[in-house]
Amino acid sequence: MTRPTLMARHPFDEAVALTRVAATAQEHGREAPAHFDGQPHPAYANMVGPFGGVTAAQMLQSVLQHPQLLGEPVALTVNFAAAVADAPFRIEARPARTNRSTQHWTMTLLQTDAQGVDATVITATAVTAVRRDTWSATDSPMPTVPRPMDVARVLPAKRVRWIERYDMRPVIGPIPEHWDGAESDSLTQLWLRDDPPRPLDFLSLAAMADVFFPRVWRRRAVMTPVGTVSMTVYFHAGRAELATTGQGHLLGQARSQSFFNGFFDQSAELWDEAGHLLATTHQIVYYKE
Repeated sequence: MTRPTLMARHPFDEAVALTRVAATAQEHGREAPAHFDGQPHPAYANMVGPFGGVTAAQMLQSVLQHPQLLGEPVALTVNFAAAVADAPFRIEARPARTNRSTQHWTMTLLQTDAQGVDATVITATAVTAVRRDTWSATDSPMPTVPRPMDVARVLPAKRVRWIERYDMRPVIGPIPEHWDGAESDSLTQLWLRDDPPRPLDFLSLAAMADVFFPRVWRRRAVMTPVGTVSMTVYFHAGRAELATTGQGHLLGQARSQSFFNGFFDQSAELWDEAGHLLATTHQIVYYKE
C-alpha cells in the first residue's frame, strides 16, 4: 500500500517561516531578546525587494514565536528604513515592557552588507494583549457590495511575483487601464484572499493590509515610483474570530486623504464576508516626481 504524500506547505507559510537562533546566557531574562533567521521568498518578490506585507508578517512572526509572548496582537507598526535585499536576514524581537495584560515589543531586521557589516533594514513595534470579554461595537459597517463570487477576478500584468499569490476581485477603483494622467477618486474596494486559499490568521491578515496598489496611481493614473515608509495595522479580532473566517474572502477598502510634496497617506479597512471588521491600517508612502 502506498502511503499518501504530505501536502506541501503553503507559499505564505514558507515565506514567514523563521528559525530561532540559540539563546546565549544573557538572553534568558524576562524581557530578553530572541533572534531569528529568515529569508525572502521568491513567490513574494516585488519590484525592489520582497512584498512589504510579507515583511510585516515576518516581523510579527518574530513576536508570535518569542517564548515570552503574552496575549494576541493588537497593533503592529513597521518602518521600512531600506529595501530588503534578496539575501538571508536576522530579526531581533524584544519585549520592551510586560504589564499584567499588555506587552510592548521592539523588533529589528538586519542584513549583512557587501562589506560584511550588519545594517538595520527594518524597525518595528508591536503591542500584544490578553483581551477580556467586554461590550463591543463597530462604527465602520462593511459597504454594501456584490458577493465575492459575483465579482470577476482580475489578473494584473505580471510585473511582480507577489500579485500571483492573491485572489483579488475589484468592486470599484481598479488599477488604471490607461496611464494617461487622468485624475479620479483614490477609493478602491476589492475582495481578496490568499491564492491558493489558506485559513486566515494574524500573519496573513497583516500581509493583506498591504495588498492595495499605491493610491497615487489610482488618483492620477501616472506610474510614479513609490515606496512605503511606515505601515501600522490595528487588529480588531482575536484568534477565534479569525478562525471563523477560515479561507473566505475579505473585503478591503482603501483611500488617501492627502498627497503632499512627495508623500501620501493611505488608510484601509478589512472585513470578513459576515461583515466583521477585522483590521484597520494606515500607511505613509513616498512617491517620486
